[in-house]
Amino acid sequence: MKKYSPQQLALRNGQDRDEIWIAYQGIIYDVTNSKLWRNGTHYEHWSGQDLTDELKDAPHTEMVFERLQVIGELIQ
Repeated sequence: MKKYSPQQLALRNGQDRDEIWIAYQGIIYDVTNSKLWRNGTHYEHWSGQDLTDELKDAPHTEMVFERLQVIGELIQ
């Protein structure tokens, strides 16, 4: 699996590049085609970052990530 740094993930925020990526538990997911992530935001959450700590505030479980394309691994 390809590895990406937090800085590389941050560029995939829907503003700097066309890709919109998020990370959860060290895995990076592509949400570019999701209607819920238009312009790189989803409610009060921003793309291009690790959202692991923010899931507790979400109305859904981590199962939502099963529907997303895996891009790679987030390295720290």
